[in-house]
Amino acid sequence: MIKKIFACFVIAILAITANAQSTLKFAYFNYDEVLKSMPEYAAAIRSINDLRAKYDAETTRSENDFHAKYEDFLDGQRNFAPSILKKRQAELQELLDKNIVFKKEADRLIEQAEKQAYAPVHAKLRKTIAKMAQESGYAFVLNADNNALPYVNNMIGEDITVALKTALQ
Repeated sequence: MIKKIFACFVIAILAITANAQSTLKFAYFNYDEVLKSMPEYAAAIRSINDLRAKYDAETTRSENDFHAKYEDFLDGQRNFAPSILKKRQAELQELLDKNIVFKKEADRLIEQAEKQAYAPVHAKLRKTIAKMAQESGYAFVLNADNNALPYVNNMIGEDITVALKTALQ
């Protein structure tokens, strides 16, 4: 009986040892490098830059309009009647407030457009990573950006940065 228990114990130990020796296979890559190499990312950047340029042009036009009106106000303020002076000051303040509101709204809209433009790019990258991980049998895939992965044993971890860049072209 003791021999049977001992034999079962030895078999269990051998099974655990054999299982411990089979290590998980994983991959790692540089997310930013792969993302920036995607054609869709370049298109998203162009789209955002075009939108930003339009908002910047409108902001510049509004600022120039404000400066012109402010200079007119400064040139004529000595000659204005008090009621006209107050009216012009109120107009300038209103114009300034509108410019500030527009700038904040433009920033918000650009941020929203960035999220919308980058969402499908990130989704495509995640899908490609998942597909590559399943096909290659990786237990997990790590992002090595920002020195998050200072050491990797290349016997069990594989750099898939180049493979991802190729797959996403």
